Amino acid sequence: MSTPTPPPTAPDRLPQQHDLDALLAVAETVAREAGALVHEGRPERVTVAATKSSPQDVVTAMDVASETLLRRRLAELRPDDGVLGEEGTDHAGTSGVTWVVDPIDGTVNYLYGIDDYAVSVAAVVGDPDPATWTVLVGCVHAPAVGTTYTAARGRGAWRDGVPLQVNADVPLALSLVGTGFGYEAERRRAQGAVVAALLPQVRDVRRIGSAALDLCRLGAGGLDLYYERGLNPWDLAAGQLVAQEAGAVVTGLHGRPPGRDMTVAGPPAGQAELVRLLEGLRADEGA
Repeated sequence: MSTPTPPPTAPDRLPQQHDLDALLAVAETVAREAGALVHEGRPERVTVAATKSSPQDVVTAMDVASETLLRRRLAELRPDDGVLGEEGTDHAGTSGVTWVVDPIDGTVNYLYGIDDYAVSVAAVVGDPDPATWTVLVGCVHAPAVGTTYTAARGRGAWRDGVPLQVNADVPLALSLVGTGFGYEAERRRAQGAVVAALLPQVRDVRRIGSAALDLCRLGAGGLDLYYERGLNPWDLAAGQLVAQEAGAVVTGLHGRPPGRDMTVAGPPAGQAELVRLLEGLRADEGA
């Protein structure tokens, strides 16, 4: 009898035979180091150092310091790899691996002393674009609560070493749905209209303020479904892998991959039902 061909996500089918154990160890090491910096170094009152897309889209000095640490440590541990970061790091390496990092995912929470923020670190191959990349490993470390989510492609996802599994499919009316909002006023109006139409059709909606943690909570059973428009690569990379390795389907709308237009995640039947609803609401259109 011939040996079955392994699935495409199996580690031995990964590009260039990458050592997932070594990559995951690096991801967790640097995420924890950056998490210690932002948590232990947080002043009593955090101030805004800059803004990006709008006055509500803030950057703190610690965002920049955390990304600087991540960039330096990755250069030490993986000198041939590329790095793409939220606060401006964009370095193309020669190894085919790119580290996609968010130095503080949930900066507004961090600004106000709310514990739901995290450092997100993922290794991808291919262009660092959710439409085409392959995410190899990911780590989302929430230092204020001492929780670490990890995942390796084809091997599973864990919270502090305990394997994760998404909730079983339930009807949309019984689903707790996570989401998030952009920072520009017109985008928020459009997203508010979608939530207003969605809310009567689900158990309830949560807006926690960190896309990476939302995806990880989905993987851990803390949410039934999740959707959000406007996610950047660093928002998505590590959390997407955690959710997928815990059993979630993660896509966009209209057969597209997840990304800036829309990301929808959950167990197969519920995710498909939410996709259909969001397509009917034209949730990826407008501002």
